[in-house]
Amino acid sequence: MDLFEQAVEKDVSSKPLAERMRPRSLAGFSGQEHVLGPGTALRRAIEADQVPSMILWGPPGTGKTTLARIVAAHTNSFFSPFSAVLGGVKEVRELVAAARDRRKMQRQRTILFVDEIHRFTKAQQDAFLPHVEAGIVTLVGATTENPSFELNAALLSRCRVVTLRALTEEELARLLDRAVAAPEGLAGAVELAPDAREAMARYAYGDARRALNALEVAAAAVTLAGRRRVERADAEEALQQKTILYDKAGEQHYDVVSAFIKSMRGSDPDAAVYWMVRMLEGGEDPRFVLRRMVIFASEDIGNADPRALAVAVNALQAVELVGLPEGVLPMTQAATYLALAPKSNAALTAYGTARKLVQERGPLAVPLKLRNAPTKLMGSLGYGAGYKYPHNFEGHYVVEEYLPDELRRERIVNLSESGEEKELAERWRRLRDANKR
Repeated sequence: MDLFEQAVEKDVSSKPLAERMRPRSLAGFSGQEHVLGPGTALRRAIEADQVPSMILWGPPGTGKTTLARIVAAHTNSFFSPFSAVLGGVKEVRELVAAARDRRKMQRQRTILFVDEIHRFTKAQQDAFLPHVEAGIVTLVGATTENPSFELNAALLSRCRVVTLRALTEEELARLLDRAVAAPEGLAGAVELAPDAREAMARYAYGDARRALNALEVAAAAVTLAGRRRVERADAEEALQQKTILYDKAGEQHYDVVSAFIKSMRGSDPDAAVYWMVRMLEGGEDPRFVLRRMVIFASEDIGNADPRALAVAVNALQAVELVGLPEGVLPMTQAATYLALAPKSNAALTAYGTARKLVQERGPLAVPLKLRNAPTKLMGSLGYGAGYKYPHNFEGHYVVEEYLPDELRRERIVNLSESGEEKELAERWRRLRDANKR
């Protein structure tokens, strides 16, 4: 090895752990099986060297830059990075000229990688567009923002959007184990205690770079302290946060979620937000918490405030869109709203009453007047006879009986006097009074 090669080797070994562990091939790429697994369209395109221009959209640390480099290497293309922040139209022209010469002289394609492509100006996008159309460059952009909001339609229509997801805790745990053992990683210099691995994998929130950075900091700390084993406390120090002991599969899981539901039911926003944060800081899947909110909005609020269900569903959609950690904001907003909304369990009790009647009385016959009569035979048998069309009457209402004859006196829905349900209850009382006359 000459002096130049030694300098290069020294430079490689001094790179951050996350950079050293960056995979160089598809085989070493972690996660994203939904777009890179065997037989997927993108995998086939890469293997056939027919990669289209694409936008890699996903949270931080999910492998967008790594995937772009792998695509370039696997297809024997020239990898040309471009800064959406620092580069201007002049730099675009220079890169395109070099790509044109490369294709002409060396018959080599150029993959133009643009990190943070959402920061592109309109002038930059317009400058790239004709060269992407002509195939002079294959554009691969990376963004954490929704490309449909950030890129103009003309450029976006010429690119395939590839959505990358946050890595799972299991995928991050395997990545940490590999980094501890790999020669280019820590080469077995430290051991990783199981609870330390769990904390790093959980609180990296799907970000491989965050997990590897925490491992690197923790490994350096224990080495300086003359130890080899990275414990949970070391992981917490490296993550710069105290991790919460929380058994997602055990009794504590059910106790905390029960406290969360009962706090919202009891209209205590302080307690509701506290128990929600306990779950999230303990590593609970936010989708589990949000599903409970959606159920609660119907079970404990219902028509006392019909907006509550929309608030809960919107919070779920918001978290799916932005992920963590920012997703805690719409979750907190929703938990506070649900806790302070007027309460009613009319939906729960109505379903329970109706279900009991169905189970006890069986499949009672539908009254003939409520049946459709699409054929002459069915009409001759009395199907639909005597049905009163409500819109033909004043107020779009007419006194009628819609339950089976055997259930005429049954009351299934019992509305509360809470919130907006009070107005519905009053309207229903007027309708029932009309039925009695």
